[in-house]
Amino acid sequence: MTEDDLLPMPDFDPKATRRAVRRGLTRTVIIVLAVLVVLVLVATVGSSLIQQRGDRERRMTDVLGTAFKIYNPAYDIGVMDSGITTPLSMSFTVNVSPMRATGGYVGGYGGVEHVITQDFFGHVGRLPLGSGANTTLSTALANVSTGNQPKQDSRKVLARLPVRLNALSVIEFVKPLTAEELAAFTARYKTHADKVVYERRPRSIPITWGRMTTWDPRPETDDTTKIITAIGPDEAIKLDLADFRRWVGILKDYDDDNLHDFDLSLARLRKAANDGLAYAYVDSGTKIGELRKIIEDPLVQTVRVADVTYDLERP
Repeated sequence: MTEDDLLPMPDFDPKATRRAVRRGLTRTVIIVLAVLVVLVLVATVGSSLIQQRGDRERRMTDVLGTAFKIYNPAYDIGVMDSGITTPLSMSFTVNVSPMRATGGYVGGYGGVEHVITQDFFGHVGRLPLGSGANTTLSTALANVSTGNQPKQDSRKVLARLPVRLNALSVIEFVKPLTAEELAAFTARYKTHADKVVYERRPRSIPITWGRMTTWDPRPETDDTTKIITAIGPDEAIKLDLADFRRWVGILKDYDDDNLHDFDLSLARLRKAANDGLAYAYVDSGTKIGELRKIIEDPLVQTVRVADVTYDLERP
């Protein structure tokens, strides 16, 4: 091939070269952005799928939501929602309001929402309330088994209050009662064990359990109030203990790390559930007049009043 057979070289066109470079850069940027979008989607969806695998989402609220209720026995707590998942965490919302005396007139107060978070590795984040929430009820519960506010002091408190006031109280026993004995005691005085103290832990918040703690609600078609009324408060106490034992039964050894953040432990929970002994109970609606009778029962160590409410409609 001679030089005459070669095609002539085109003249250099600076504008065409710049356009070609710009097209190349644009394609490269588009490809890189597309890859990044795909990676972000894979990371987000993949993380969500990993975190929500199996029953992990449901178990988070079963374990952490219920532990939060035990962590804060002086509050009424409801799990509002679950399944809020980010690439690095899962969380659920709880509504918290202080437990008050029921019946009669109760001043208006609303719940406060808090978010409970579990990170990608299953560790719970910083928790609100707990031992730092020094309500009158949490103080009364921490005083169980301490000997503080003995009968002679509690009698003076009860004597100062009108007999018709409804009270939120902690009724402590000299010796712990079995579920059957507790049911017989509450039936005798027509009181209700809203929450039962299942361990001796003076000067600290003890393990409590009651209808407002239950982690396994009945079907939505059932009316829980009617069911409890139909079976009677004595049977409700036994069912509550059975629910407590079933919940402790789902806990695994790897839950212990998170439980410590709730001021709990597997060992304590298992012992309390296995023993099933009531050291005290919380009643939210018995009148002062009846508490004056209860405190004289030889089974009772003392009665601590945490809150009262008055019916403004009564003469």
